[in-house]
Amino acid sequence: MAASEEAVMNVGQRTDAIAESGQSTSKVNVGQAERWASAIGGGALALYGVTRGSLGGIALALVGAALLQRGYTGHCNLYEAMGYSSAGDSELRNSENVSVPAGRGIKVEKSVIINRSPAELYRFWRNFENLPRFMNHLESVTVTDEKRSHWTAKAPAGRSVEWDAEIYNEKENEMIAWRTLEGADVASAGSVHFEPAAGGRGSVVRVVLKYDPPAGKLGAFVARLFGENPEQQIDEDLRRFKQLIETGEVSTTEGQPAGRGAASGR
Repeated sequence: MAASEEAVMNVGQRTDAIAESGQSTSKVNVGQAERWASAIGGGALALYGVTRGSLGGIALALVGAALLQRGYTGHCNLYEAMGYSSAGDSELRNSENVSVPAGRGIKVEKSVIINRSPAELYRFWRNFENLPRFMNHLESVTVTDEKRSHWTAKAPAGRSVEWDAEIYNEKENEMIAWRTLEGADVASAGSVHFEPAAGGRGSVVRVVLKYDPPAGKLGAFVARLFGENPEQQIDEDLRRFKQLIETGEVSTTEGQPAGRGAASGR
């Protein structure tokens, strides 16, 4: 028993030394609530391990010491290896105008050439209520005023997410830029650009999207496991947009046409 306690105390002393030396150099990547949970849970586990007075107890005490260190320093090596951070997410999601700061979130950029003028494509896209006609992940978009709209989208595991967005930058017939607002389930900012294609062959439509999923980069990885790959999704959206504009309909996965003619778009 005495030997076990001495071993645990030595481990605890080494952990304290690591925490003291590493707190200022390791980047904080654990949120405040997680830090409290790690510290409380780790302390209880370490105490329980010490009282057992066995090799199993030493193992539990070591795990508890690691959790204590995680709570004390706010740094998790596993999170660092995965490129994930739970620190600061709530501040990002509760900001007045939610967009994704530099160094945060995931960026996707895709483009397609469509045999129509930039002005025609701009007018169709500018009415956001047209977007669910070729974006399969969108359930609906409701325009609330000249700049703002409410979006509802499908999410993994049969769930849905909703958010409000605003247009914060715009150049007629050339570009539309938007960002989500306070209370959004997914913080994001994006833009769509309409440029004449080389040789006068229609237009290049380029979409740039930057978003911060609910669980950061880890959440994006999990979403891919459910088949929700944002890059592939935007590729498919642009392909359907091209079909809708050029042919007036969108082919389903079975090869059958679906949707209404693009000419009816406002």
